[in-house]
Amino acid sequence: MNKTNKITCLFLDIGGVLLSDGWDHNARKRSAVKFNLDVPEMEGRHHLIFETYEEGKVTMDEYLNMVVFYKERSFTKAQFRSFIFAQTEPHPDMIELVTKLKIEYGLKIAVVSNEARELNDFRIRTFKLDDFVDFYISSCFIHLRKPDADIFRMSLEIAHVLPEQVVFIDDQPLFVQIAEGLGIRGIHHTDYKSTLAQLAAFGLQHNERVIT
Repeated sequence: MNKTNKITCLFLDIGGVLLSDGWDHNARKRSAVKFNLDVPEMEGRHHLIFETYEEGKVTMDEYLNMVVFYKERSFTKAQFRSFIFAQTEPHPDMIELVTKLKIEYGLKIAVVSNEARELNDFRIRTFKLDDFVDFYISSCFIHLRKPDADIFRMSLEIAHVLPEQVVFIDDQPLFVQIAEGLGIRGIHHTDYKSTLAQLAAFGLQHNERVIT
């Protein structure tokens, strides 16, 4: 691998890679059971507004007013919001791997993620992503969402790297394919071991001895 093609930066999704998905279909189904909500009605409203919500154009309160609190409920918005936040679990093996690779190879780490602002802020703060992430190219900040290829173009400009110097890791194969179309190397993340092997194939061999 020549100097130009050396990997200097990782682009990472949050949900499905570093953490669990924040507010996916399964989480919404759990909320419907807990709060006795009509699933088809909730899902219909969710899909009408969610892209706008993830692009940072409406607040969480506005989203909840449209999807859940459009009529009187027996629970509060604060209770429902707390439930949403509680759905996130870390993927500690991936967090540890990225942290170690950053140190071993001097990598820049950028998050490229579709997330709403309040949930994004909560997840960054709660799981201390600032400890190893250098840039956040989140849909709620830049008002673009994957699969729009412009989110990757903007990420390259912000990180000041060439496409061939980047590996993008995401659990959605379509998003990986779009990034690859711009010359970015891609990994469809399905589990820790396969991602570890694919990173090694790109020259990012993990050295267990570096960090104690």
